[in-house]
Amino acid sequence: MTTASTAPANTSTKIVLGQNQYGKAEVRLVKITRDTDRHQIQDLNVTSQLHGDFTEAHASGDNGRVVPTDTQKNTVYGLARNGVGSIEEFLVNLGEHFTGEFEWITGGRWAAQQFFWDRINDHDHAFSQNKSEVRTAVLEISADGEKNIVSGLEDLTVLKSTGSEFHGFPKDRYTTLKETSDRILATDVTARWRYDAEAIKAGIDFDAVYTSVRQLLLTAFANTHSYALQQTMFEMGKDVLEAHPEIAEIKMSLPNKHHFLVDLEPFGQDNPNEVFFAADRPYGLIEATVTREGTEATHAIWTNIPAFI
Repeated sequence: MTTASTAPANTSTKIVLGQNQYGKAEVRLVKITRDTDRHQIQDLNVTSQLHGDFTEAHASGDNGRVVPTDTQKNTVYGLARNGVGSIEEFLVNLGEHFTGEFEWITGGRWAAQQFFWDRINDHDHAFSQNKSEVRTAVLEISADGEKNIVSGLEDLTVLKSTGSEFHGFPKDRYTTLKETSDRILATDVTARWRYDAEAIKAGIDFDAVYTSVRQLLLTAFANTHSYALQQTMFEMGKDVLEAHPEIAEIKMSLPNKHHFLVDLEPFGQDNPNEVFFAADRPYGLIEATVTREGTEATHAIWTNIPAFI
């Protein structure tokens, strides 16, 4: 046996600190607005991460420029006292606070999830948690002060009981899936859309856009006669971009929540596409970016948002 030689390490190369960030993750915030007898509730999960020159903290343990993560947590609560607004606006307030308060903080990444609550019987101050979806937002402020925002939603579960086909796919000796012209199509929609930086400067009604995008996604899912989940996904994204010029691109991740027809013949019964087994795994996972022609292919903000193409 021969052993491959290993080149000696280049001991003359200096070891330096690369890209880094730090902060407080998943700060749970519930804000109750009580300025009238009819209360409002906002339920958020907020993460703050700072960018700047933190070389000495890593190299020698000098914490002179390390804003404690506990301070970042407390800032979330302190700023919330004056109102939250949309989660995008709240993240901008957080980002501007840190970049304005500490001269060595050159930017950062701030993210939030929003959980929804419904009124119980239209009660003024009693709520039940709405499990339908989670609203998301990510803000990055770069060293030159430019703000980039990605908004989105996750875990929006949808299903259509017909209007979906799947056939014409290639087959080999491992193919057992039967072609179908009538199947259940179901998925948990995760969508994230990036706003154009110039549109952010001009001002955006983030709550109104969120409501519109959500409805556009639902409507396209319902109305598209689907030959593949990929086709449905593209139509959903296309409708969003056509309606909202302030959105540069949208990324979606759609797991195919398979529903398999149960064979009832052993029980002496037919099954005219009515009784199904809902399989939770394994599942198809369909992901894509729908964008405008000429839009940069890999905007920097996506490198800090994991699990998306």
